[in-house]
Amino acid sequence: MSPRLAIPLIIILAIAVGFFVYPKYWDSTAGDFFFKYPTKPFRLGLDLLGGTHLVYEADLSKVDEKDRASSMEGLRDVVERRVNLFGVSEPVIAVNKSGEKWRLVVELAGVKDINEAIRLIGQMPYLEFKEQRAEEDSKKIVDDLKAQGPNAIPNQDPYFITTALTGKYLNKAILNFDQQTGKPQVLLEFDEDGKQLFADLTKKNVNKILAIYLDGMPISTPVVQQEILDGNAQITGNFSITEAKLLVERLNSGALPVPVTLVSQQSVGASLGQDSLKKSMVAGLVGFILVALFMIVWYRFAGLLAVLALIIYSILTLSIFKLIPVTLTLAGIAGFILSIGMAVDANILIFERMKEELRRGNNFVFAVEEGFKRAWTSIRDSNVSSLITAFVLYWFGASIVRGFALTLIIGVFVSLFSAITLTRTFLRAFSGTRLKDVKVLWRH
Repeated sequence: MSPRLAIPLIIILAIAVGFFVYPKYWDSTAGDFFFKYPTKPFRLGLDLLGGTHLVYEADLSKVDEKDRASSMEGLRDVVERRVNLFGVSEPVIAVNKSGEKWRLVVELAGVKDINEAIRLIGQMPYLEFKEQRAEEDSKKIVDDLKAQGPNAIPNQDPYFITTALTGKYLNKAILNFDQQTGKPQVLLEFDEDGKQLFADLTKKNVNKILAIYLDGMPISTPVVQQEILDGNAQITGNFSITEAKLLVERLNSGALPVPVTLVSQQSVGASLGQDSLKKSMVAGLVGFILVALFMIVWYRFAGLLAVLALIIYSILTLSIFKLIPVTLTLAGIAGFILSIGMAVDANILIFERMKEELRRGNNFVFAVEEGFKRAWTSIRDSNVSSLITAFVLYWFGASIVRGFALTLIIGVFVSLFSAITLTRTFLRAFSGTRLKDVKVLWRH
């Protein structure tokens, strides 16, 4: 398709996509006569939408000092995975340490009902296996409790000893049915470390009880018949099918490596975030106008074409944010605005290369093609380095940083399209016209 035919098509498509980004004007005017755009609002993060702030305190009394940091990271990963299953917008889940206390901070955007937020996270299961105590040890603990009186509170389980095998080592849980009785049972499959721990436990507890505890309560007390080397355990009990399914879901969504207690809960308003959003949008608009004026003043008609390509770039990027959808936070908006600046940089590189060709006496058609060709390596290298940085931020960063990185990644890819395809198409459309020879077209 020739550039002259492509330009009207590009503009029509850009207008159509623009109405998808902001359908209110179309729906209020032409929507009743033609069609209405699908209602798909932007997904906003906690700082813009409001939500719930929860703080959990972890019980690390049974974890070695050197392993506590890794246990908390495991806890964070499990809770984040569990929250993501419910589609909560860009959860912020962070580990904090204050003195000897370890806490997990959970922020859920859009979940303004605290009880609903707690329900989404759910009763997070703490799975553990306990060995049976020697009979004389159990008797001694029980006698000591009796000697302390009827109101004595035991500081240890009289009958079972806590082991190192917990839900931290669980790969998955599977719902199964006993072939003889038809009763539901839950099968557990451990990872390599858990498989070894389970093998050691079953080896030294043959013909003894190896109790399975969930949230501090015994749910199954099977007797070990033989050493089990394949890392598969079986939970049996008086489960209904619904209870067994719920247990499987809870275990698969994250058996916590350490037990936690909810210590703080509050709703977060979005008024401050909305005010920041308005200021950011105003700043972005002012910046865009100043950049557009600079491009037009310095590069004349070519700058005007670049601004048109930049407007289309912004529309395309925002539509992608809606379609994916990308959760927009203030950090994400900053990434988008930064990508706009990078799109301008690409156009400047191209135009400066073109000016060099024009100064050498080459015609406009040659200057357009050679300018894009010579500028491409610089544009490619700068954008690849930005993408590498953004991918590293996305891979290793927390939720807010990942939001910034994601918008920047999308913006960089779309900016390459707008600079290399849109601006090039616009300039090619005027390459064969008399307008290319008019001074208003180009300043050099």
